[in-house]
Amino acid sequence: MPPSRAVPAQPLAIVIPTRNEAANVPLLLPALLALGLARRIYVMDDASSDGTVEAVEKLAAEHEEVVLVRRTGPRGYGRACAEGLRRALAEGAELCLQMDADLSHDPRYVPALVEAAAEADLVLGSRYVQGISVVNWSLRRLLLSTWANEYVRALAGLRVRDCTTGFRLWRRPLLERIGLERIHSDGYSFLVETLFRATRAGARIREVPIIFVERKFGQSNLSKRVVLESAWLPWRLFASRIRDRLSRRPGAEKRKAPRS
Repeated sequence: MPPSRAVPAQPLAIVIPTRNEAANVPLLLPALLALGLARRIYVMDDASSDGTVEAVEKLAAEHEEVVLVRRTGPRGYGRACAEGLRRALAEGAELCLQMDADLSHDPRYVPALVEAAAEADLVLGSRYVQGISVVNWSLRRLLLSTWANEYVRALAGLRVRDCTTGFRLWRRPLLERIGLERIHSDGYSFLVETLFRATRAGARIREVPIIFVERKFGQSNLSKRVVLESAWLPWRLFASRIRDRLSRRPGAEKRKAPRS
């Protein structure tokens, strides 16, 4: 059964990065609008060339909640998410939901994430908190995803089951604490870096089970550069953890003190 409807007590904004999702946004955006939960839905487009922009513009003309942002400058999933979240904060959102445009994140779970945010700073739509809840993935991709999560958990010291989910709801104070302007990741490693920063900030993090369904239309924008960045980031976070531990050891401040 679908989760119960939850009307947020605070302004909710939804951030959706897009690149060539013309077949999906005409299905996704009306489903989100039908929920009646979001004050704004920001579509952060990275130079789509397949009609995505025109599809969003049509819906934006009919619904004031839909805002199309045609991004300029450096591209990338992480940059699009960060820009969208910053825009949402600047325009008064207290709750910020980020999700993918390819229909793998079902809008029917949005109320459950909103409801969970009453007692959490960050809510993750999790594929792995109750076993494995993924549809239409090959065994190879499923093994790669579960291994990647264990890899990230071990190096970054994260305790949640789904470290790489892009379906997540943030409370404003936490987004302000983690400092979106300081995020270095361009691609999907943005998800791990922001989760790592949230954990270090002492955030209350909750996972809500979802069923993830592989896209039916369009193609993934995963490049070799994004894969390499995602593989390297956990080691950078691991190094950061080691530095923190060393800085907390007795005598660390004395050793760092300048010589007279």
